[in-house]
Amino acid sequence: MSFFRKSASAILASSLIASAAQAEISNDEIRIGYLADMSGTYRDLSGPGGLEALKMAVEDFGGTVDGKKIVVFHADDLNKPDVGANTVRQWIDERNVDMVTGMVASSVVLAASKVVEQGGKLALISGAAASSITNEFCSPNHIHWTYDTYALANGTAKAVLADGGKSWYILTADYAFGHAMEADITKVVEGDGGSIVGKVRHPFPSSDFSSYMLQAQGSGAEVIALANAGADTVNSLKTASEFGVTQSGQKLAGMVVFLNDIHAMGLEVTQGLMLTTGWYWDMNDDTRAWAKRYYERTKRMPGMVHAGIYSATTHYLNAVKAAGTDETVAVRAQMAKTPVNDMFAKDGRIREDGRMVHDMYLVQVKTPAESKGEWDLYKIVRTIPGDQAYRPIAETQCTKLVAKD
Repeated sequence: MSFFRKSASAILASSLIASAAQAEISNDEIRIGYLADMSGTYRDLSGPGGLEALKMAVEDFGGTVDGKKIVVFHADDLNKPDVGANTVRQWIDERNVDMVTGMVASSVVLAASKVVEQGGKLALISGAAASSITNEFCSPNHIHWTYDTYALANGTAKAVLADGGKSWYILTADYAFGHAMEADITKVVEGDGGSIVGKVRHPFPSSDFSSYMLQAQGSGAEVIALANAGADTVNSLKTASEFGVTQSGQKLAGMVVFLNDIHAMGLEVTQGLMLTTGWYWDMNDDTRAWAKRYYERTKRMPGMVHAGIYSATTHYLNAVKAAGTDETVAVRAQMAKTPVNDMFAKDGRIREDGRMVHDMYLVQVKTPAESKGEWDLYKIVRTIPGDQAYRPIAETQCTKLVAKD
């Protein structure tokens, strides 16, 4: 690991010397590309709402950095890796985009991130979950901002295990994110004395979960873990409710559940569900104030991905201003040496592997009687400090660590 730190440091130092000699904004504009699922399974957790959060960040910055206009492009990746990669390649080659954000489906992110690295640009990933993004698939050119499968498994699985759920069955979305989530759940469960009694993988996306849920029910596992997200999770939970899974004594562990999922299903179906989140709109005065502004624009409360997009974009623009350039290495170095302190995170930090480390929160879905309004859905059970939530840097498989100054 020390070899890669030294190599990265040498590259970083030489690049910074070169960039310092020609610190400027390329094309006299800061160009940002927003890539996300705008119409499919992950539309609600990021989609148009994430684009609105990005626009808020740009507007709050005044629309310019030292007089240079901030320009935003956006595209629907259709949850297809080839579409995402080709879109980003076109943005870099033809529009000289400096930074790409949004980035939801992990398979799309892994494909698009390679293009970003080849083009020498920067990606700020807020929607995707796979912890492999900053582990075996890390690069100096992308930062994973909001959450990941390691942190979600670490929070939710440990809580369910502590509550007595020792035997687990995992229902997994069959692509990069689901595989990473499955591996992280397995590590936590077996590491804490539990057992995995069975697994089944479903196509992404899916609409019919009947056969998968019947297999999970028939396994006799105390806990059925859902290693999927978005509409897949919603459909899984609805199927479980129809089949009376919890009434038969089995527990459901929604490993990647978002505020919009709970809102869509309602508290009658989801009450009591434990989950882990990177942010909640009703945590404090800062989160409530920003959420109110977001709600006024969208008529929906923001989830953690929306807040993460705003936070990452703002931190990026502050770094461009401080560095006096949109050159990738200089901006990333400035971002890494500056703590993240905003309505999303306090004392957040960007690690050598590109993981933005910040506190996570174990929450429980309120009962209908406890809720005081349409979006009053969570109660915070405990705060999970960032250093405990994310994979320790000592365990990383990342071979492209970027040392700080």
